[in-house]
Amino acid sequence: MAMYESEHTKFMREMMAKHPEWAEDQLVGRALLWDRKVDLAEQNTLRDSREDNRSYPYDVNFDQP
Repeated sequence: MAMYESEHTKFMREMMAKHPEWAEDQLVGRALLWDRKVDLAEQNTLRDSREDNRSYPYDVNFDQP
C-alpha cells in the first residue's frame, strides 16, 4: 500500500529537484536562527535577574516597591 503524500510535499520535492542549490540556502537560514551555542551562565544570570510579577498591578491601592 502506498503512503499518502500531500500536495505540498509533492510540490516541495519537485522544487528541490529543480533547484538543488536551495538546500545550501536552507542550511544557511537555519544556522542564522536556530543553530546557536547556548551560554548557560548567561541564561542563569538573566533568569536570576528577573523580577517577580506583581499580584495585581492595576489595583488603585497597590503599593509600588
